[in-house]
Amino acid sequence: MSDLSSVKEHMEVIGADGVHIGVVDSVDGGRIKLTKKDSGSHSDHHHYISGGLVAEVEGDRVRLSANADSAVLLEEESGGEAIADHRG
Repeated sequence: MSDLSSVKEHMEVIGADGVHIGVVDSVDGGRIKLTKKDSGSHSDHHHYISGGLVAEVEGDRVRLSANADSAVLLEEESGGEAIADHRG
């Protein structure tokens, strides 16, 4: 995991494959809070990415250790529960 202190608002979050996942709203504890517009069908609230998925911060991008298609399945709700658990 990279040092989350270097993660800043408006940075792009990308998967290990370079595919866009979202934009940083803020760092909240050990997690990255994504902007609401990047929360897909749940755009009325924020989704979170665990800091444990951050491979590196490079320029204005946060690169994750998982490809985008896997990383979105690991997004969390504000309480820490997996988004995937809420999909029907």
